[in-house]
Amino acid sequence: MSLQVDDLTLYYQTLHGDVKALEGATFSVADGEIMGLAGESGCGKSTLANGLILLKPPMRFVHGSVRLDDEELPVWDTDRMDAFRFRRISIVPQYAMNALNPTRKIGKMTVELLRSRKVDVRSTLPELERRLDLVGLSHEVLGMYPIELSGGMKQRMVMVLSTLLDPSLLMADEITSALDVSTQKAVARMLVEFRDRRFVKSLMVITHDLSILNQIADSILIMYAGRLAEKGSTDRIINAPRHPYTRLLIASLPKVGVRHRQTRLTGIPGSPPFLLHPPVGCRFRERCPAALPECGEEPPFVEIEKGHYVACWRESGTDAEA
Repeated sequence: MSLQVDDLTLYYQTLHGDVKALEGATFSVADGEIMGLAGESGCGKSTLANGLILLKPPMRFVHGSVRLDDEELPVWDTDRMDAFRFRRISIVPQYAMNALNPTRKIGKMTVELLRSRKVDVRSTLPELERRLDLVGLSHEVLGMYPIELSGGMKQRMVMVLSTLLDPSLLMADEITSALDVSTQKAVARMLVEFRDRRFVKSLMVITHDLSILNQIADSILIMYAGRLAEKGSTDRIINAPRHPYTRLLIASLPKVGVRHRQTRLTGIPGSPPFLLHPPVGCRFRERCPAALPECGEEPPFVEIEKGHYVACWRESGTDAEA
């Protein structure tokens, strides 16, 4: 098992109290697995990713545990986590195209990164050049400033830097959202190739774009309002979702070849709850067309069939009164 997360809970501190951005997250990512993480904006996707690698104020650790390759990750301790970053766990951050220092040449940034990890620069240079070739970047980019690169080139450069030390787990946060369609497809394929070439062991691909996950992910984890809603194989989530939220999310996507006059897209009525004071029970129940009286209690995230987990009283078969 590559990653095991148990009951991870992270809040944001504000002057008005804690924002319950992530509560009770329990899931795993297997060796070689590409797991997609999807949901509406504000559901906790980026909070989860950032909490696993760099937890800093106003985010705070409440409780839970994280293990990577059977070793505990001290996610609550920023200084202790420094030994794991880039080497064991790495991230292609959201807005990665703006992650490069505009006052540093690409090569200078790369040297500084390697030295900060106490890695010999000369011995790593051949591998760096090989990976630049793989992603279609000229070696000349090392002598350029970020402003001299296109958005797609900067995205690929960040991917190379994030995986240069062969981390066990790579998290890619919304890395296709600012790219044109053809570049999105190329970047998605690169993620799969990085896994296949064993530059990384496993991946978490965080996005609101389920069409990307349908192409590259082995499994998909759906989040809603800071809690896990459903996890299963990509085929199950896309073609046979069980959580009402997942069903509505899938139904809101356009289908290739279907005209608007034939099938009108349906959105999800209402808005996500305010997480400073989240509702008691299932957080989706105010928007759910299939809500039950039991939904006033928080449903457990249970396995309803092998590898398929759902947090819904209609699907769990568990008595809310128990």
